[in-house]
Amino acid sequence: MKKTIVLSSIIALITFTSYTANAQEPNRKSEKARENLVDAKKDVVDAKKDVKEAKKDSIADFQKFKKESEDRILSNEKKIASLKVRNTKETKENKANYEKRLASLESKNIDLKKKLDSYKVDETKLMEQFIADFNRDMSEIGKEFDDLKQEYSK
Repeated sequence: MKKTIVLSSIIALITFTSYTANAQEPNRKSEKARENLVDAKKDVVDAKKDVKEAKKDSIADFQKFKKESEDRILSNEKKIASLKVRNTKETKENKANYEKRLASLESKNIDLKKKLDSYKVDETKLMEQFIADFNRDMSEIGKEFDDLKQEYSK
């Protein structure tokens, strides 16, 4: 009988010990989960700050780009004005072609100005694509100016 009581007591003790050990385990897990949550919240706050900073930087970059582009458009307007005043010693047909190409350049320049003025800074990817497209268009106009000058300066 003593053996049964001692054996029952040992089994009860082992059961109690394992129960309390397992009962404490969730507390440790929940404490670790709380720590992870706090760390995650800090990471989110840091990420939000980084996004705000990046947005400010991209807006500043776009403002710089816009100012430079406005200067280039103004320069194009001056070139157009000087080319309009230029008196070509060409035939009537060539002169009409010259004026037509000049009007086309002027129209493209106006379109670029409108495009630049109407653009609103959104996502960085879209802005980068806009800048690339705008610079390509601006380069094409510059090449057309050079071609026009060369062709009619002969």
